[in-house]
This record gives sequence, structure tokens and C-alpha cells, in this order.
Amino acid sequence: MTDAAASAHTTAHSTHRTGLIFGGLSYALWGVLPLYFLLLAPSGAFEIVAWRVLFSLAFCALIITITRTWAVLGRALRQWRLVWTMGLAGVFILINWQTYVIAATTGHVVEAALGYFINPIVTVLLGVFVLREHLRRLQWVAIAISFVAVVVLAVGYGSLPWISLILAFSFGLYGLIKKRVGPSVDAVTGLTLETAWLAPVAVVQLVVVSGLSGITFGTVSPWHTAGLLAAGVITAVPLLLFAAAARRLPLTVLGLIQFVAPVLQFLVGVFVLDEAMPFERWIGFGLVWVALIILILDMVASGLAPRRGALEPA
Repeated sequence: MTDAAASAHTTAHSTHRTGLIFGGLSYALWGVLPLYFLLLAPSGAFEIVAWRVLFSLAFCALIITITRTWAVLGRALRQWRLVWTMGLAGVFILINWQTYVIAATTGHVVEAALGYFINPIVTVLLGVFVLREHLRRLQWVAIAISFVAVVVLAVGYGSLPWISLILAFSFGLYGLIKKRVGPSVDAVTGLTLETAWLAPVAVVQLVVVSGLSGITFGTVSPWHTAGLLAAGVITAVPLLLFAAAARRLPLTVLGLIQFVAPVLQFLVGVFVLDEAMPFERWIGFGLVWVALIILILDMVASGLAPRRGALEPA
């Protein structure tokens, strides 16, 4: 091997390893988010999400200022179709964020984890019904097993696992929109546009919360206030780490490591928060995991992975 080839090999190996670190960190942070939201008690879910939107927008503005990329945002703002599309993406991510925080603060972390386990299945279904993609045999098998799992879980819960389904479909639709946008908007610009659309909604939420139970921001303790202020960082940093990983890793690898987040959420719910796992839940989760293994094997065999826009958890 020549010196040039050896150097290129070393560089590629280093890039791959760095990508794995960035990707692992991003999904690990997303995986422990329930604990962060629980630390924000006594703040309610609607207040937490409102501050998350506003402080995320402020943090994005700070990043744009530091990196001197206001011109990039300005070019995006002149593309009205892109701006409206990001507004629609904002609607779905708001539904996702709100549902997730409600789940985390009301003892439904395991159900939230299930939503992200079945999200790849939802992504495949959206590909069929929206993008008119054709499924391979193993993909149909995975979907059929997932359907049986939802039925089993519905029997176990006594109702449909609504939190899981809302999380899976809202994030699936969010990912679909991000896929349509493609590389025309970077992570920070996209999050800036989304949170800018959501800022008025966040203000209304805070007004309503203030009238009903009172705002907790700045009234509990310095640590609590710092925790709420950190909502913007907590939202943006994993996204930026993911973007860095996406530039260094094949999509197949990203598609495999995305399960770090729901696995951690599941472990937090069961072993840290001691949420109930009756026999029916284990059977339902087991079926979902079997479906995911089949889907992963099919992805690896065909050289495909979930689209990049569908890989960013909330």
C-alpha cells in the first residue's frame, strides 16, 4: 500500500470513528431526555415545551451569530415554499414534542419508547402510501408482525397505545417533510425556521399556563431556572451532533444506531422509573423487536436504510 493510500485509509477510518462517536452521543442524549424532563418538575408539559421552543429559537440565533451564517438564513427566508414547508414540519414536531414530554412527565416513558421503536415501520408505510414506493417481501412481513404487536399491546393496555402511535406517525410525517426538503436547508437553519413558526404558539401556551396554574420559570430555584434555560441547548446539540455524524457515516450505519435512543428510553422507563411491564407488554415489545430485526436484515441485504430525515428523534 502506498503512503498516499495508507493515509487515505487512515483518514477514512478516523472519519468513520468520529461519525460513530457523534452519532452515538446524539442518540444517547435523546435516549435520556425523559430524565431531563422529570428534573424540571414542577413545570408542566405545556410550559416545558413552550420554553423549549423559545429557547431553541434563541440558541439557534446565537449559533447563527457565532458562525456568521445569517446570510444562509436570509436566502432560506426568500424561498417561500421552503418557509411554508418548514412551518408544516414545525406543526408535526410540536405534536411530537408535546406528546413526548407529556409521556415523560406522566409515567409513560415505556410507551414513548415503543413509539420510536415502531417509527421505522411507519416510515416504510409512508413510503408506500405517500411516495408510492414498492415493498419487498421481508418489509411486508415486518409490517404484519408490527400490526399484530399493536393488537397485542392494545389488549394489554385496554386501549390503543395512543402515545406510541402519535409519536411514531408525527415523527414519521416530520421525517417525510424533511426528506422532501432534502439538502436545501441545513440542521440549524431548519430548526430556526421551525421554531420561528412555533414561537407564537409557545407564547399562547405560556399565557394559558399562566392563567391556569402559573408560570414556574424563575420561581422554583436557580437550578430549575437553569434547567429550563438549557432546553434550547438540549434540543439543538443532539441535532448538531447527528448532522455531523450524517456527514461521516453511511445511511445504513445511521439506520442501525438510531435504535440506541428507544433502547435507552425503554431501559430508563423499566429500570429507573420502574414502570409496569406486564406479560402482554413484553409480548408486544418482543413482536416489535422481531419486526425491527427483520427490517434491519432487509436493509442490510439491500443496502438501504431509513431516509436521513427520519432518523432525528425529538
